[in-house]
Amino acid sequence: MTETYSKSRQRAEIAFGNIQSQFFAKNKAMEELESHAQSQQAKTLRLREARLAKQRDDRASAMSVLLAKRAKAC
Repeated sequence: MTETYSKSRQRAEIAFGNIQSQFFAKNKAMEELESHAQSQQAKTLRLREARLAKQRDDRASAMSVLLAKRAKAC
């Protein structure tokens, strides 16, 4: 079932193969970039939530210290 093609057909097949491999490489690179961006966004969100939680805890502890000082003063 081996078919022999003309020289121009062989060149066309090779050119098509090169273009097709470039297309798949580009798609793979885009997928990697999108994956990296998604993981970066997830990490940023996680760190932001942790920072806000720490700020809430710090504010609450500062408020309790302030209330304790006021209670002693009265």
